[in-house]
Amino acid sequence: MTITKDTLYIGGEWVRPRGSGTIDVISPHTEELVATVPEADEGDIDRAVGAARRAFDEGPWPRTAPKDRAEVIRAISAAIKDRAQEFADTATREMGSPNGFALMGNVYASTLVLDGFASLVDTFAFEEERPGLLGMSRVVKQPVGVSAAIAPWNVPLFIIAMKLGAGLGAGSTMVVKSAPESPLTGYLLAEVLDTVGLPPGTVSVITAGREASEALVRHPGIDKVSFTGSTAVGRRIGGICGEQLKRCTLELGGKSAAIMLDDADLSRAVPELLPAAFMNSGQACVAQTRVLVPRDRHDEVVAALAEAVGAIKVGDPADPGTFVGPLVAERQRTRVEGLIEAGVNEGARLVLGGGRPAELPRGWYVEPTLFAEVDNGMRIAREEIFGPVLSVLPYDSEDEAVRIANDSPYGLSGSVWTSDIERGVALGKRVRTGTFAINSGAVIDLLNPFGGFKQSGLGRELGREGLEAYLETQTIIPPAG
Repeated sequence: MTITKDTLYIGGEWVRPRGSGTIDVISPHTEELVATVPEADEGDIDRAVGAARRAFDEGPWPRTAPKDRAEVIRAISAAIKDRAQEFADTATREMGSPNGFALMGNVYASTLVLDGFASLVDTFAFEEERPGLLGMSRVVKQPVGVSAAIAPWNVPLFIIAMKLGAGLGAGSTMVVKSAPESPLTGYLLAEVLDTVGLPPGTVSVITAGREASEALVRHPGIDKVSFTGSTAVGRRIGGICGEQLKRCTLELGGKSAAIMLDDADLSRAVPELLPAAFMNSGQACVAQTRVLVPRDRHDEVVAALAEAVGAIKVGDPADPGTFVGPLVAERQRTRVEGLIEAGVNEGARLVLGGGRPAELPRGWYVEPTLFAEVDNGMRIAREEIFGPVLSVLPYDSEDEAVRIANDSPYGLSGSVWTSDIERGVALGKRVRTGTFAINSGAVIDLLNPFGGFKQSGLGRELGREGLEAYLETQTIIPPAG
């Protein structure tokens, strides 16, 4: 059944859009129409920002006690849990996320994040006294103002939750913009937000294309922008925010390295690396898609990875057993196939995959693909592929492994695999990346800061640093004498 939406959630109400534009949502599995939703135009953006501005300047939310804000955030989390499978099925249908990942990595991860922010807000020092030259000053953390939260399509609810929990916890009001590929998640979230007692205008949820999205970033009523997406778009947003001296958080691309040291236990490393590389069909900015291995263990590692990758179940993302589903769009499959071809042409050895699954003639599928004998100068080692493609790169010394890991425009995630934990920690401190795991496929800690070095972004989400990104610091100086 095709879903048709004809309203937007703005200012606490379901309202008709100002324009007539629509967005078609196409199933990556069947290539059939899933839904048609309104495309917000600049008039809708202005209306949403105006509602958030009034809610911030005149409404109660910024002046609500932190403990009460925390309770609302917990209520949002609880309401999402009540509809968890519906949220997961929606992500599967609209952008092709394998349902198991959609439930755990998108939905339940979002509730853990929201609950974490609620607990943080309960204990965070929004005011403190500090000694100064003139006596005891009061240092106050004030909400940044009206925030724009711009989310991508790959884990839509989880990424919105990172921004929503921090923004609402800080006392900001927000305009959430869903990606055109995953607007139905935004509609479900809006239904949740409509039930938890938020003051009107505190959060609006819209879907818009490029021009209206830029209007949101440029809008003079927006005080802060939080964007997750490509580095190219992040540069554009960062430039606009720089011109306007507008606060921004940018969580962008990645090309993360998993470093296997000479004492790595493959029986443990390979099963944990697979989800770190192929989660969400490889459509994850934190995916660890470069595996760095000692040259004398290269063939051993490649053989172990080939066996594991070859056993991956590819197919209908609604099937609970599916590990790799389709890519989000035909354009994305075309891009991934082009990079696979570049890898072959540049001299990497194609060990496994590289084509379209013969048993899946319909849908935007790419076989899980493994390359060996990859040089770090090749495109498959330097560009974010955002698909199920894994590259194995040999190195001759630990210093060279660190150099290769750092020889990237990105620095988002990474890991090391070794029987010596302290050796792994010491190596991790040398890798220029925002998150680094020791003997673990974990790519993020939901209660601690997340973000990247270099072209992987600016600022941090999650944890205390994520909350502080939505706060301004004010010093109140005592009277003289």
